[in-house]
Amino acid sequence: MRCKEMKFSSNNHHFLEKNMFFCTNHLFLRNFSSSTMTKRIALFASGSGSNAENIIRYFSDNCDLSFPVIISNNENAFVHERAKKMGVPSITFSREDFIEGKKILNFLQEKRIDAIVLAGFLLKIPDLIIEAYPRKIINIHPALLPKFGGKGMYGMKVHSAVLEAGEKETGITIHYVNSNYDEGDIIFQAKCPVLSGDTPESVAQRVHALEYEYFPRIIAEIWN
Repeated sequence: MRCKEMKFSSNNHHFLEKNMFFCTNHLFLRNFSSSTMTKRIALFASGSGSNAENIIRYFSDNCDLSFPVIISNNENAFVHERAKKMGVPSITFSREDFIEGKKILNFLQEKRIDAIVLAGFLLKIPDLIIEAYPRKIINIHPALLPKFGGKGMYGMKVHSAVLEAGEKETGITIHYVNSNYDEGDIIFQAKCPVLSGDTPESVAQRVHALEYEYFPRIIAEIWN
């Protein structure tokens, strides 16, 4: 059931062919049985929440997917302000809750959550939750995995490492989440150039543009 036909925004086919890499075995794997029921997806975010806001707004006219809650590990994160402005409930759980997992899992089950999207979330997901949501948790990483991934590799740390390594290109990776940092099956990658004179900030700007363009679209491909 759809309220409005979803359409991908901008970008020509030449760019798509040269800069995107689909892992088709994973991209078109449907994790849910066909149903007219709305799929309820929880967003996890630790910081500003720009990706979370972008995703929610992208699906604002879609009846197949809903985002009933944003979960954070940081009560002071700006994502809570974004959530308030959009009328989406947000909640904070402690680091200890994320280590143990049971309290969060109970909350997800009470909210009838079908899947989880990590949109700038920095903590490791407990095995208890991964086991309860097999291949139903996805993450976005600001580099071309398997390069520049792993514990502690996020944000400007990633972009600085890309520049220090002398890479000629970088990009984004959307992948399923497993029990190891950034090691789940890759669903999708998109690339952008690293230019002479780039700074971590300029690389971040280019990578963010890819995140905003493709993350909602891949969510739609997987679960819509």
